[in-house]
Amino acid sequence: MLRTIPEINQKIQSQVAVVWTVEEVKARVAEMGVTAVAEAVDVITTGTFEPMESSGAILNLGHTDPPINIRHCWLDGVPAYSGFGAVDLYLGAAQVTEEGEELRERGGGHVIEDLIAGKSIHLRATGLVSDCYPRSSFETTINRDMINQFYLFNPRNVYQNFIVGVNGGDRPLFTYLGPLQPGLGNAVYANVGAIAPLFNDPDLQLVGVGTRIFLGGGIGYISWEGTQHFPLQKRLANRTPIGPAATLALIGDARQMDPHWVRGCYFKNYGPSLMLGVGIPFPVLREEVVERCAVQDQDIVVPVVDFSIPRRVKPTFGLVSYGQLKTGTIQIEGKSVRAAPLASVARSRQVAQELKQWIEAGSFLLSEPVAPLPLNRTFLPQDLRGSQI
Repeated sequence: MLRTIPEINQKIQSQVAVVWTVEEVKARVAEMGVTAVAEAVDVITTGTFEPMESSGAILNLGHTDPPINIRHCWLDGVPAYSGFGAVDLYLGAAQVTEEGEELRERGGGHVIEDLIAGKSIHLRATGLVSDCYPRSSFETTINRDMINQFYLFNPRNVYQNFIVGVNGGDRPLFTYLGPLQPGLGNAVYANVGAIAPLFNDPDLQLVGVGTRIFLGGGIGYISWEGTQHFPLQKRLANRTPIGPAATLALIGDARQMDPHWVRGCYFKNYGPSLMLGVGIPFPVLREEVVERCAVQDQDIVVPVVDFSIPRRVKPTFGLVSYGQLKTGTIQIEGKSVRAAPLASVARSRQVAQELKQWIEAGSFLLSEPVAPLPLNRTFLPQDLRGSQI
């Protein structure tokens, strides 16, 4: 073992820790080799900025007088879930507004962004009347400074890998990857490839429950495995998965966050989502950490999936490397197809760079996980047992 997390944290507090982004590590491994880089660097920072629709915010409004037990609530016309406490709300990033055709492109992600930015939000609520909660309705304007708790709690973020979407049919398709043009007119992918956090820790040896991270411009934590967590995905010899695999559930104080890193977005004829910046630091505890972080785009593959087949299991056109995707063109059955990312490579680099600066300044310490993430989760479909459909 080269180092321990307490030893690295001592260096961070003294502002003498050596911190490189994962791109810097990849370049220096090519120059210096794995062993020399492992001896030189203490922390490696990774980052991504991509759509993460399985995200949302917890809000506690505080009690009215007389009190209300909220059972239906709208924030700027976007429904928030209210079935777990009198004035507790969960606002999903992918929830759609119910107010006005002209606002149909606005959703929960946009409201979350506005609250983080300090903007005022219209709130309308109806309640379940009882002796404890006699009030039946409530309407007001709130902002982030007028409520108690306001934090992101995201059930599924930071996919370890995902898919490339194409359309082999004869009409345009509007998907969670954006518009896909007919006749293999384009290809869209969502992951930033070799700089993405979990490609550089493929067996989840450096992250776990309690790992401190960069979340939306503030400090957050890994709270659990993410939904659809599937670490048993088939893998290459370098341990990177060939399709959707591990995911993370994340949590963090939204008041610390910056709307530059938390952006509501909309996919035409599909729905709203949230663009989110996430950065994960990796302590260089042993040489293998650097060896894993040296992986390159040409060494990572992703399946090309045909969205024109409306089934859970869709046909694929095989695997393609992120190196090929990042050239802007891939080959499918002898045809050149334009490829473009949903994720922002530029902002992903900025996340890793900003996290690096926090650590170098001594304002961000590493944390030891309190529990590992499971490595044996299978992926169970819902097969509509007994359904007549």
